[in-house]
Amino acid sequence: MTDLTEGAVARRVPSLTDERLRVLSRRQPVTVPPGTSLADCLLAIQRTGTGDSVFVCEASGRLVGVLTERDVFGTIVAGEVDLTQPVETLMTVEPKTLDLDQTIRDAIELMQTGRYRNVPIVDAGGQLVGVVRQSDIIKYLAESFPEELLNLPPRPHQRMKEPEGA
Repeated sequence: MTDLTEGAVARRVPSLTDERLRVLSRRQPVTVPPGTSLADCLLAIQRTGTGDSVFVCEASGRLVGVLTERDVFGTIVAGEVDLTQPVETLMTVEPKTLDLDQTIRDAIELMQTGRYRNVPIVDAGGQLVGVVRQSDIIKYLAESFPEELLNLPPRPHQRMKEPEGA
């Protein structure tokens, strides 16, 4: 039987965050080649409906930059932006990346300190092999505690005065 006490559950979380990123289900990133217009980048984001970023990769697959909706909309709010410009005008060059042997804890720390919602995962040659999103980490952690989650009351603050059937 699984110990469902708050302390027992809390003790299991650190070991889960020390797992390697390869245990997470990763999504295929939305990629575009260098020179793609900002308008086409936004269309790519809209078409996929899976994220808020496009990853700029050379033909070899090597990651050279990231463009987020935040980059584009921040520029639009500040003034006029020409959406025919190439992605290089707004993308983040040499974005922070992780590899599959780094830990989930590393991804969480990068997301917190860098305010990233998506972390590109690259291999030793700098080729983009996936992207980890906050929702991927949450899903992994939730799946690691099925009994605890399934036994939560419908309203977390709700406490039963008597056991069911009384």
